[in-house]
Amino acid sequence: MKQYIHLLLVFLLIQLISVNNTYANFDVNANCTQAYKNILSFKLKAARQQIDHEKAVHPQNSFAIMLDNYYDYFWMLSTESKAEYDRLKANKSDRLDKLDDEDKNSPWRNFALAQVNLQWALLHSRFGDNTTAGFAINRAYRLLQDNQKKFPAFLPDDIPLGVVNVALGALPDGALKSVLNVFGIKGSIIGGINMLQTVTAHLPASKYAMFYDEAVFYTTYLQTDVVDDPQAYPKMLQYTGRIDSSSLLKYYMQGYVALRTGHSTEAIRYFDKRPEGDEYQPYPYLDYLTGMARMNVSDETAINYFNKFLQTNKGVNFIKDTYLRLAWDALLDGNTKRYTAFTQLVKTKGYTYNDKDKRALTEIADPQYNPTLLRARLWFDGGLYNKALMLLKQKEADSYSSAHDKAEYYYRLGRVYDALQKDSDALSNYQQAITVGKGMAYYFGPMSALKAGNIYEQRQDKSKAINYYNMAIGFKNHQQESSIEQKAKEGLKRLKQ
Repeated sequence: MKQYIHLLLVFLLIQLISVNNTYANFDVNANCTQAYKNILSFKLKAARQQIDHEKAVHPQNSFAIMLDNYYDYFWMLSTESKAEYDRLKANKSDRLDKLDDEDKNSPWRNFALAQVNLQWALLHSRFGDNTTAGFAINRAYRLLQDNQKKFPAFLPDDIPLGVVNVALGALPDGALKSVLNVFGIKGSIIGGINMLQTVTAHLPASKYAMFYDEAVFYTTYLQTDVVDDPQAYPKMLQYTGRIDSSSLLKYYMQGYVALRTGHSTEAIRYFDKRPEGDEYQPYPYLDYLTGMARMNVSDETAINYFNKFLQTNKGVNFIKDTYLRLAWDALLDGNTKRYTAFTQLVKTKGYTYNDKDKRALTEIADPQYNPTLLRARLWFDGGLYNKALMLLKQKEADSYSSAHDKAEYYYRLGRVYDALQKDSDALSNYQQAITVGKGMAYYFGPMSALKAGNIYEQRQDKSKAINYYNMAIGFKNHQQESSIEQKAKEGLKRLKQ
C-alpha cells in the first residue's frame, strides 16, 4: 500500500512538473518583455537581437514565436513592401503549426494563435489578399471566443477581440465581407470599441500592463478612422500620456490622430518631436503624414516631406496620393503645366491596394480642381475652420459655373459650419449639396446626406436621421459608395437600439 501511494505521488509530481514546463513554454520573462516593448517602439534592431537570444537560450519558449510574428508585422507596417510581404508570408503557417502543438490549458496558446492570424489578416487585406484575410480573421475570432470561455480573466484577449469586432462591424460590402458572411461572423463597432476602451483602462493596474501600448495603438486608430468619435483627440492625449517618450509609436499615434481630427498644427509638433536615430526602424510614412499636416496649414515646406517620402519609401502604398498632393501644390501656385505633369504621375506611378491611392485616381478623373475650393478643403482638414469659412464666403454658389463646383461649394460650406457647431447653417448647405449633387457620380450629395443624418442623430431627431441615412444609401454609382453606405447603415443600426 505504501509503495502504491509512493508511486502515485511520484506520478502526480511528474504530471505537475510536466504542466509547469508546458506553461513555461510561454515564458514571458524580462528579455521577452523588453523585446516586445522594443517592437512596439519601432526599435526593431534591438528587438531582433533579443528575440534571437531568447530562441538560442530558451528554444522551447513559444512566446518567442509570437514575438517573431510581431516583429514581421511591425516591419511590414514600416516598409509597406510587397516584396517583403511575399517573402515573409510563408512564416505564418510554420508559426501556427508550432503554436498549435502547445498546451490547450494555457491561455497563451489561443492568444498567440489568434494574434498570428489577426496580424496576417490585416497584412493580407493591406495587399489585396481578401479571401486569405477572411479565413485568417475567422480563425482568430473562433480562437478568441474559445479563450474567453475558458479564461475570462485573461485581459490580453480583449485587444484582438475588440479589433476584430470593430473591423467586422465596419466592413463595407466586398470580397472580404463575402468570405466572412460564409462563416456567419458579424462584428459590432460599438461592442468592439467599448471592449477596447475598457481593456485600455484596466491594463495599467493589471499583471498584463505590458500590453497597454498595443491596446492604445488599436483603440486610438479605430476611434479616429472607423468610429469617427468626436472625442478621439482628447482621448488619445489621455491614453498616450503614460507611454514612454522614447517610443516612436507614441508620436505616430499622437500625430496621426491630431492630423485626422482637424489638429494639423498640433500634428506637426508631434511629428517634429518624434525620436530619431539608428536604433529606430525607418518609417517613411511619417514623412508623408507630416507633408499632409503642413499642406493643410499652407506650410510651403510640405513638398519637401512628400519628396522625401517618394525618395525613401520602398513600399507600394500612398504613392499615387503623394503625387496628387504635389499636383495640388502646383495648382495652388498657379502652375497648371506642373499640375498636369503630376496628375500624369498619379496615373502611372504606384498601386491601388490602398483606398487613398484609389481615390487619387478617381479624383484626377474629375474636372480640374477649383483652387478656392481646394484651399478651403485643405484648411478644413487642418482645423482652420474660420479661415476656410472666410474664403468660401468670398463667393456665392452662382459664381461657380459647373454643377460639380456648386455641389462641392455647398458641401464644403456645410462641413465648415458643421465643425463650427452651427447646425442650422450646416444643414441648409448640406441640403443644397444634396439637391445639386443628385444624379452625379461625385460624393458631395451622398456625403452631405450622411452628415445631415449625423446631426439629426445627435439632436435625437430619429425620424429625420433615418430619412437622411436612407437618402445617403439611396445614392448609387458614385465615389465612396461602399464607405458612405456602410456608415449610413451603421447609423440606422444605432437608431434601432
